[in-house]
Amino acid sequence: MKYLSIVLRLSVFCLIALAAHGQEVDVAIGAGTVSAPSSNISPIFSQFKQTLRGGNFLTIGGDALIHKSLGVEGEVSWRTSRTIYGGAFPYRPLFWDFNAIFAPRFNRFLGAEVLAGIGAESARFYTGQVSCSYLGGCTNYSSINHFMGDFGGGLRLYPIGNFFVRPEARLYLINNNQEFSSGRAVRYGISIGYSFGGRSFIP
Repeated sequence: MKYLSIVLRLSVFCLIALAAHGQEVDVAIGAGTVSAPSSNISPIFSQFKQTLRGGNFLTIGGDALIHKSLGVEGEVSWRTSRTIYGGAFPYRPLFWDFNAIFAPRFNRFLGAEVLAGIGAESARFYTGQVSCSYLGGCTNYSSINHFMGDFGGGLRLYPIGNFFVRPEARLYLINNNQEFSSGRAVRYGISIGYSFGGRSFIP
């Protein structure tokens, strides 16, 4: 989480700088859940395959529209509570990604977004052992990381000024996700956000 905290701080700094130069910057926080194929037993070596399905996920993200409705976006989403892997030990999945985004604004009250990009799934296993490194400090978990692609979209509803409510969905395509039942997962939820600078609409 130390590296993640550094990345989030740098991202916030960059978004503020872009907003100061007139580009639209959007930030949001939301909650949702993940849908994925059920747990199963692999026919190869009868290996148990855990599902990624279920749980409450918290998401923090932001975007900067650099040219009209086109821009860049990044977000991180993690399960708020640990769950049990194969009945043996706790774990927590985390997804992070960076995307290209197209976010048209239709009027004062309605906008939309579609995005695609790359990122990673990080499965954190809490084995009861503490490991330390000079750069990363000490952690009480070990991580298994997999590259992924992601696609998604949402509908932005602006009830008051620049505040928006966004129903959203993300499709994660996870490479070589052999610890779990599938390399495909869908996160869906709802976020609350705010748009800084950029486009304005007169009543």
